[in-house]
Amino acid sequence: EEEEEDEPASPPERKALPQICLLSNPHSRFNLWQDLPEIQSSGVLEILQPEEIKLQEAMFELVTSEASYYKSLSLLVSHFVENERLKKILHPSEAHILFSNVLDVMAVSERFLLELERRMEENIVISDVCDIVYHYAANHFSVYITYVSNQTYQERTYKQLLQEKAAFRELIAQLELDPKCRGLPLSSFLILPFQRITRLKLLVQNILKRVEERSERECTALDAHKELEMVVKACNEGVRKMSRTEQMISIQKKMEFKIKSVPIISHSRWLLKQGELQQMSGPKTSRTLRTKKLFREIYLFLFNDLLVICRQIPGDKYQVFDSAPRGLLRVEELEDQGQTLANVFILRLLENADDREATYMLKATSQSEMKRWMTSLAPNRRTKFVSFTSRLLDCPQVQCVHPYVAQQPDELTLELADILNILEKTEDGWIFGERLHDQERGWFPSSMTEEILNPKIRSQNLKECFRVHKMDDPQRSQNKDRRKLGSRNRQ
Repeated sequence: EEEEEDEPASPPERKALPQICLLSNPHSRFNLWQDLPEIQSSGVLEILQPEEIKLQEAMFELVTSEASYYKSLSLLVSHFVENERLKKILHPSEAHILFSNVLDVMAVSERFLLELERRMEENIVISDVCDIVYHYAANHFSVYITYVSNQTYQERTYKQLLQEKAAFRELIAQLELDPKCRGLPLSSFLILPFQRITRLKLLVQNILKRVEERSERECTALDAHKELEMVVKACNEGVRKMSRTEQMISIQKKMEFKIKSVPIISHSRWLLKQGELQQMSGPKTSRTLRTKKLFREIYLFLFNDLLVICRQIPGDKYQVFDSAPRGLLRVEELEDQGQTLANVFILRLLENADDREATYMLKATSQSEMKRWMTSLAPNRRTKFVSFTSRLLDCPQVQCVHPYVAQQPDELTLELADILNILEKTEDGWIFGERLHDQERGWFPSSMTEEILNPKIRSQNLKECFRVHKMDDPQRSQNKDRRKLGSRNRQ
């Protein structure tokens, strides 16, 4: 009930956003808080410390970016969702999958922006915005989880409609030519909620870097960040569950069991990695090494809890001849034994499908492929460098300079400026890293990043990361109670 009191009720007759000079003036071109005429003429810039001005800019960016996002959402709804011709072309079920609950998302964004603008109207120096972010993330941003979880079906439906419905394809092309769309396709508008929830988390992180340590505003920012992180994780999990279920059904259909059948489909199981490797057979004699049958192809399906070993057979099928729980796998790298045994590693199944120990000597096509398989098969083995989560004072780090989209389940999608700790490196240009802001791990090409050579910068990056993820302390709890009281007093 206390949480409900935090949100001032908006007047039911007021549907449009308030026209205030700071944000809603269509002629305003001010991107910085300090450039606003109201700020310039107030003399406040001579009074505030440089750090406080940076904090004001960070909070102002969160508000203005929400205004820009809401404007784009409004265009998506008015120009596409509510288009009468489009409604006639689409079956209601197709429209539902394509646009999901975007009207709910827009309604939440409208109320959220209204609260942010009201806060700015209270004082030209913004007191805080993270308390509002916290309230909405905790109580209203579940609409994003619904929208984002629909991504797999949304993308497939959009592609099918473009391919199979000429009327849909032609109308969308026509609507996209409207100057209001600024040359952007419908898909760019459909992806807005996916991008926004992640962007909000980064904007709060930026605020968190500027607030004074152990202050009330730091506690509020930490609370907001924690709630946003939970929403982002729930969104990602929703997307994964949808796509994983379909993938597991597809894999099960392709498998034929030479051994006792293993049920593949499970709500708690997903694919981590799949691919072909060469299995070494025969005694290690010089005569055997010269034969062409030293290696034969096998195909591995590695799930989060199970390894299935197959041979590919005609008809895009896989004949399963062994399996083992993932927790009973061990890997070991061979010492360099010349060209023939390059990139060879040993895989041990402590208990296989026949309840016996089994050993496979496997050859990969490159050093990076070998390392990636070893890391996936036995994730708890020691990596070259220790993870930052062990609170190591220094660790090799890289910064993303070119965005990268993951191509395989064991890879990591990188955004510009992502900071990552290096856990493993290969000589042929791949890095296994851990991203600082969310602890996600995966492989990525080293060419997408630049190494951070300055130890002071690496240390600062770790310090900021620990600050964002530090646990609750009594000071935070006391400040949280005071914030609730302050919120009611403002009303």
